[in-house]
Amino acid sequence: MKLAKYIDHTILNADATQTDVDKVIEEAIKYDFASVCINPYWVKHTHAALKGSDVNTCTVIGFPLGATSTESKVFEAQQAIKDGADELDMVINIGELKAHHDDAVLADIKALADAVHAENKLLKVIIETSLLNHEEKVRACQLSEKAGADFVKTSTGFSTAGAKVEDVKLMRETVGDRLGVKASGGVHSKAEAEAMIDAGATRIGASASVKIVTED
Repeated sequence: MKLAKYIDHTILNADATQTDVDKVIEEAIKYDFASVCINPYWVKHTHAALKGSDVNTCTVIGFPLGATSTESKVFEAQQAIKDGADELDMVINIGELKAHHDDAVLADIKALADAVHAENKLLKVIIETSLLNHEEKVRACQLSEKAGADFVKTSTGFSTAGAKVEDVKLMRETVGDRLGVKASGGVHSKAEAEAMIDAGATRIGASASVKIVTED
């Protein structure tokens, strides 16, 4: 598979205008990225603009903190799907994971997985690796798999650090070939993207996507 199809071309900054989003959409169609990843407000617009291409519409749920109620995450996901989202990247309840309230974390992810899969869409689970220790990263991946997620994802890109090769390796070791692994945040070059893929990533979240695929 070509490198572009590993990449979710991403614009999630709060001050993104429609002009900014349209530029990302145009680039995604030109380079044939896997998806355009935008905040939920832009899903309807992006889905319409991508019509006729094979680029998916991806959005984020409970983003970037993960500390919203499960009910609001489910509603946000269902609305995003109505607006045209194909893939949904949710943030786990990080505090509950760190407190070892695994039942709450599992229930949160499962509610989203059930809602998303009811519409035959894809769920990625952001575990925010920069805030977790080794054991917590493993447990987050195990809970995501148990809840029925399709992918585990390293980062929001809005916390203390983004994706690291060692975290991608650990996540891949934990989920085997049963789930996808998305490396997101801080991937700025072709070499960095290829290192993530070599470590086990099957998807890359990046805003530097055009640079990544046009580098020699």
